[in-house]
Amino acid sequence: MTTTTYRLPPGPKTPRLFNGIAFLAARNAMIRRLQRRYGDAFTLDMPGFGRMVLVARPDLVKQVYTAKPDVLHGGKNPLGEILGPGSLFSMDEERHLRERRMLLPPFHGDRMRSYEQIIEEEAERAMAAWPEGEPFATIDSFQTVTLRIILRTVFGAEGRELAELQKLLPPMTALGQRLVTAPFLRRDYGRWSPGGRWRRMRARYRQLVDALIDGHLADPELDERIDILALILRAQLEEGEEVDHGETADELLTLLVAGHETTASALAWSVERLSRHPEVLRRLQAEAEGEENELRLATANEVLRVRPVISATGRYVVKPFEVGEWRLPAGSRVVTGIVPLHEDGRFHEGGERFDPDRYLGRKPDTYAWIPFGGGVRRCLGAAFAQFEIDVVLRTMLRNFELQPTSAPPERESFRGVAVVRRRPRSAEGQASGPESTSVITALNSAETRSSSSPRTSARTSV
Repeated sequence: MTTTTYRLPPGPKTPRLFNGIAFLAARNAMIRRLQRRYGDAFTLDMPGFGRMVLVARPDLVKQVYTAKPDVLHGGKNPLGEILGPGSLFSMDEERHLRERRMLLPPFHGDRMRSYEQIIEEEAERAMAAWPEGEPFATIDSFQTVTLRIILRTVFGAEGRELAELQKLLPPMTALGQRLVTAPFLRRDYGRWSPGGRWRRMRARYRQLVDALIDGHLADPELDERIDILALILRAQLEEGEEVDHGETADELLTLLVAGHETTASALAWSVERLSRHPEVLRRLQAEAEGEENELRLATANEVLRVRPVISATGRYVVKPFEVGEWRLPAGSRVVTGIVPLHEDGRFHEGGERFDPDRYLGRKPDTYAWIPFGGGVRRCLGAAFAQFEIDVVLRTMLRNFELQPTSAPPERESFRGVAVVRRRPRSAEGQASGPESTSVITALNSAETRSSSSPRTSARTSV
């Protein structure tokens, strides 16, 4: 009889609850400290996740992302539990691959580019309401932009359904993120409990999405529609399947969570970084006068490196898994540390600097630049998110001039899934306003932004 020997990387012996509190309080500082002490792989016991091994070196990341689907699962996770069984985050192996193959085409190529007009329309719509001469927050505006883009391109919503979903989904997804990190709050303890509120919001969401699905199915021009809900329904009908309203609603909610606040945060971080790097900003403004976008794409890649919206991706070990010199048992988790990997000067020369030129004329390394994860579970909307960032930044740069600032970099806030800019504090220690302290200068007034009249300036904080 033989016994299997497992070998885990070293790590702290601190209690699980202590580790969880430290992670929520200062997760990046904690990970940096542990990496300095234990190296590029270490073991950590975490509440809600159990024993997990974090890796932060490209060769180790590659082993995780190229592991066979029946060895490492991604579907056993708190986010999948919140989103429902029809979510990609809840699926594994063949079912996951089949769903992914169905959803991937509209996020690439000509189909993706067909959404450019919608993206530009929504950016211009939001920016037309930007106030002149007074502070305001880009994060709020960008969240509205990305939400409406998803509701139009993914849900195919318009009119009343679009308006109701736009009102319902922001508080619903914010509550859902909190439930991801605090599972004990999911139980329904009554009308005002977090679990009770979630169930009411989720029920209303289903009503609205069921109406959208029924409307699509009754549309004689369903085959001509370009929204992703239409694609999902056509695929189900072509395979002779009965349309599953519940699973379709779960998948739409997944695409929303993956692409709403995450992309908005990347856009807001872009403003924050560019306002502190005037030379890059000047070059981007010059580029925006024409049709080129090489520097803008490189800038988006660099923003995603230095301010990744997701700090880690995880897998659940189903079968014994070897990563580097370590052998992990089934039931453990392996996590790729995005932040420490992106900051590491061994893999990104001058990694502490904001330097978009590092990506001019070259693509980021597949396993050293991982803001969208990797492998068969890489964010399927990654190309769409980058395209969206490019179009929104182009629209902003053509209509607004970011005013450089010498203020310190803004701090981040972790919301359970996405990382956003922390709400600034007033002198009294209270939250003083939306999460942003960057400054830009408007080029044109609302009446002249779309015209060729001379550009005027008004100081606005975003």
